[in-house]
Amino acid sequence: MIFGFASANIYAQATAKDFVIVKPDQVVWGDLPAGVKTAVLYGDPNKPGMYVVRNIFPEGVMSSPHFHTQDRFVTVIKGTWYAGTDASWDPATTVGLPAGSMMFHPAGVVHFDGAIEGATEIQIIGMGPVSTTPVYPDAPRFGRPRKLN
Repeated sequence: MIFGFASANIYAQATAKDFVIVKPDQVVWGDLPAGVKTAVLYGDPNKPGMYVVRNIFPEGVMSSPHFHTQDRFVTVIKGTWYAGTDASWDPATTVGLPAGSMMFHPAGVVHFDGAIEGATEIQIIGMGPVSTTPVYPDAPRFGRPRKLN
């Protein structure tokens, strides 16, 4: 499962020798389920090479437990990002990361994350192509967290 990143790709055509500047008013946001917003600032997560994605999670919305095929680096831009490093989808097991924090997500390791108190904006940097595999295929991709195991 890939999280529909292509919808808001504004600078995918840049080459490795181009400078790329993206100002806040140039970000083109796309919609994901449960009110999550996404924007691809650079590259394309579905193609080989580096990509940069921003996501905004509304209060109370988290991704369900999943893992990725590639390593990813997540930086918290605004708000507090809550990350769980298990398959429980239990918000009580998360760690809060305030704005300015960074978290490394190793490939193949199950996690869930999102916003609990207030909206949260994050930036993800990784190498494509990357895909996302849900732990519980019948659970929503994004939603109100609840203990699943």
